[in-house]
This record gives sequence, structure tokens and C-alpha cells, in this order.
Amino acid sequence: MKKLSILIPAYNEGRTIHLILDKVRDVVLPNQIKKEIIIVNDCSTDNTVDAIEEYKKLNSNLNIQLHNQSKNKGKGAAIHKAISLATGEYLIVQDADLEYDPRDYFDLLEPVLGGFADVVYGSRFIGSKPHRILFFWHTIGNKFLTQLSNMFTNLNLTDMETCYKLIKTDIAQSLKLKEKRFGFEPELTAKLARIPNIRIYEVGISYYGRTYEEGKKIGWKDGFRAIYCILRYR
Repeated sequence: MKKLSILIPAYNEGRTIHLILDKVRDVVLPNQIKKEIIIVNDCSTDNTVDAIEEYKKLNSNLNIQLHNQSKNKGKGAAIHKAISLATGEYLIVQDADLEYDPRDYFDLLEPVLGGFADVVYGSRFIGSKPHRILFFWHTIGNKFLTQLSNMFTNLNLTDMETCYKLIKTDIAQSLKLKEKRFGFEPELTAKLARIPNIRIYEVGISYYGRTYEEGKKIGWKDGFRAIYCILRYR
């Protein structure tokens, strides 16, 4: 029976991480695919670890692994570690906040299970699913970064910066990834695009964005880092 590794980088998400874990727990995957949940705590300073340990006790039937980073290394570094620990045939990154809905896993898996795709991006800018209306300039910046990335990768993605990238695990583990923070997305996209004959698909997903007051962490400095990474890894 096949397995999906769900990779969750977590930093100071103790207040809400049980909510996303509930959503991951409750989602039903196609073809009786099992779930492996790998949480990498990026040296949180709140009660994230205690919240996860308590959740594990209350949901002992779930396959949850917790790895604690020795120091705060960044989201990208946490994902690198989670990728190395994945044992499923497929993997997906799931942010610990509530912006992305695990019910979209079904749509992301469909092109892979159908034998068409090796990688599936979940786009926040296509499809008819709900999208919270926020941040005009953030959206413009996102689309600019995607188009700049497309120019160098020769892809026609609509959302390069999306968290939801479902990838065959052997492909993800074959990549030598370096970016430890928010440069992870353009680096990953550039290195995937260079794999001969790789099949990349895109599906529309829902998006329940957070404000900065609600805990959103990415800022304008990360946008400049993304431009640097697009040019560096082209």
C-alpha cells in the first residue's frame, strides 16, 4: 500500500498546530494511500513541542514523527530535514498554519496516480476554489517572481511560490538543495525543471491566507532573496 509523506515545518505554531493536524488526520486519500506526518520543529520558543507531543498522545493511531532542530535554521532547512526522513512514495509540504487545506491533497495526487505527472504544483491563482482576498502588492510580487522564474526554467507555472508541491519522493531526495529560508521555492523549482523529461502539472487549490497580525511571516526581504535565488539557480 502506498504512502504520502506530509512534511510540516513548524516555528512558533503551538497555538494552532493542532488545528492543521486535525485537518491532515481527517482528510481521506484516494486508493487507500496511507499518511506519514513528519514535523520538523525549527527551535520554536513557544509551546510548539508540548502541543505536538500532547497531540501524539491523543492520536496514537496516527503515524507522526517529530524532529527538533538544534537551533533555528529556517523553513527551507526544516524542509530539507523532513525530505531526508520521508519514506512514502510521494511527499508534500504542509505549512503549520491554516492557509492551505489538506482536502486539496486528493486533487494534487490525481495526476500522479493517473500516471501523468512526477510533480504537481497547487496554484492559488487558478480554479474555482475559495481564495481569501488579501495584499494586492503581495499578489503582484508573487506573480512577478513566478514569471521571472518561468523565463529561466521555460515552465508556464502560475504560482511558483506555492507551498503545495507534491513530488515523487525519490525525485525530491535526489536534489541537492541549499536554501535554508524562503529561497527554497525558487531553488526547488529551478532544480526540478532541469531534470530530463520530468512531468510537471498544476492544479487549482483553495487558499485561506493569514494577515501579519494572524502570524504571516514572509516579507519584502524574502522577495529580494527569491529574485537572487531565481538568478543563482537558473
